[in-house]
Amino acid sequence: MEFVIEHLQKSFEKKEVLKDINFTFQEGKIYGLLGRNGAGKTTLFNCLNRDIRTDGGTFYFSVSEGHRQTSPDDIGYVLSTPTVPEFLTGEEFLKFFLEINETTISSPKTPEEYFRMVNIEPEDQRKLMKDYSHGMKNKMQMLINIIAEPPLLLLDEPLTSLDVVVAEEMKGLLRQLKKERIILFSTHIMELALDLCDEIVILNQGRLEEVEKENLDSSEFKDKIIEMLKEESHG
Repeated sequence: MEFVIEHLQKSFEKKEVLKDINFTFQEGKIYGLLGRNGAGKTTLFNCLNRDIRTDGGTFYFSVSEGHRQTSPDDIGYVLSTPTVPEFLTGEEFLKFFLEINETTISSPKTPEEYFRMVNIEPEDQRKLMKDYSHGMKNKMQMLINIIAEPPLLLLDEPLTSLDVVVAEEMKGLLRQLKKERIILFSTHIMELALDLCDEIVILNQGRLEEVEKENLDSSEFKDKIIEMLKEESHG
């Protein structure tokens, strides 16, 4: 399976944010989407999730049977600021999600098994999610996407404000999740992208550019990325 973007464009009034996005993402990989703050990473994700209308271009899955358009169930979107129903406990929310999706979950587990996957303790499972930390809300977002198993997972800087322990737990989850799906991981932190991702893609002046794999470990890699991002600033 591949996820293909062709000639995607998006402008806001006179500002051209996405100029001509063309890229093919392959199954089984985590792609680090690297760019400066304001480069358009969230705009790209919002276009792919159909939260905002594009000005041109298309995107689709390329599978053995041919091409097919994306549906809402195909895409999981984890926001940098977690959004959960804070009037429910973690346990209530998880049970509700499992009930309404029981016919589509391929290998259902008990709520307790799911909570163990993301290291949420029994006493925290029964707390209202309004009292959850940022990291725990983020874990709940990630857990829902583990259960739903969307083929494309968009992660918009989900680890930036987490403590080191939770961030390492989340990275371990993502490495497990990448099998049989495509993960796009947006960040402006180069070291995080290098640590977690299989491929690095730069959003630079409204276009995507892949960094050759053989360059990832070279001493000149960071200098090259910084120069590209400086060009974005000057542009």
